[in-house]
Amino acid sequence: MSSEENNKALVRRFFEEVANQGNLDVADELLAPDFVDYDVIPEKVADIEDVKRNIAELQASFSDYHFSIEEQVAEGDKVVTRTIFNSTHDQEEYRGVIPSGARITMETVTIHRVIEGKIVEARHTANTAGFWQQRLQRERIERARIEQELQVARSIQQASLPKEVPELEGWEISPFYQPAREVGGDFYDFHLLSDGRLGLVTGDATGKGVPAALVMSTTCGMLQLAAQALDSSSPGEVLERVNETLLARIPPNMFVTCFYAILEPESGSLSYANAGHDLPYLRRGGDGDAEELRARGMPLGLMPGMSYEEKETILQAGEAALFYSDGLVEAHDPRGEMFGFPRLRALIAEHGEERSLGDFLMEELYSFVEEGWDQEDDITLLTLRRSASPS
Repeated sequence: MSSEENNKALVRRFFEEVANQGNLDVADELLAPDFVDYDVIPEKVADIEDVKRNIAELQASFSDYHFSIEEQVAEGDKVVTRTIFNSTHDQEEYRGVIPSGARITMETVTIHRVIEGKIVEARHTANTAGFWQQRLQRERIERARIEQELQVARSIQQASLPKEVPELEGWEISPFYQPAREVGGDFYDFHLLSDGRLGLVTGDATGKGVPAALVMSTTCGMLQLAAQALDSSSPGEVLERVNETLLARIPPNMFVTCFYAILEPESGSLSYANAGHDLPYLRRGGDGDAEELRARGMPLGLMPGMSYEEKETILQAGEAALFYSDGLVEAHDPRGEMFGFPRLRALIAEHGEERSLGDFLMEELYSFVEEGWDQEDDITLLTLRRSASPS
């Protein structure tokens, strides 16, 4: 076999065993101790250890990367190889580029120099360093665009939430709102009605980002207008009005879940209706039980002509109701277990009076998800409690 053929076989072995299979021990066998690569790492002449680290990073970042040798030519101590690199970036960050799941195909022509059976030099005419620099720049631009959209969504959401909490004699009203990085459509609000009554609402628009924030803001405004126009003791009537109005104003693939209640502070009566929202809990005194506030109804914006079942309960001294969004119950621990409704109900039932229910639940959540938790969705809690000793 000629020396050129031997050199081509040596380079093929590098691509097949080192680059494709990740056998870094073979790299020590094939590459000269003073090996240099002029293009594989941006703004740096890479040595043998740099090349091995780069291959290890490729393995960690791409689930199915592969170099296919399309053509080889050898002359003297040089071997020219044309390869096609195919991969899917779906595992870890690579050179500052976050995984996108996109399929990547790149043609590269590499010139290796082989002296005395060792590869001493590599140059890539299709500049791989430049390729990754361009891709990184595109990722930065995309990340900046996404962050700008998220900031707009946060601004819309914050502007739609109430600035003040109503003060009612003999009652404690405690909202808690913690947005996730990727803004959702959570909201809560208060409606001051005649005869000292108070409307309370919690809801969640489907989706994320600006679309969810816009639908959430629109729904908040509609609920406020409907509550003021009707000024009735019928939360179901408010939801019916908003459902019909919302249908024509949101995209067909979106909807809003919403729980609406009207409190009469003097009697402690709480009438309520539910448009497909997570069931609130009422913590009774004495036996420390937590019961669901059930009422049937479809989410807002899905179908015309919907009616909403109304229910009524009485909050006695020391009893509390919790309205919340699914960001709490759908949080996951590191093993993938969900916080869940049974856990929430049990915690509400066992809650004492030494601290607020919202603070207690968030402490339990943080303990459940453990350190390093990446919050998946907005968390909204709204606690309504009748004082133990009304003044």
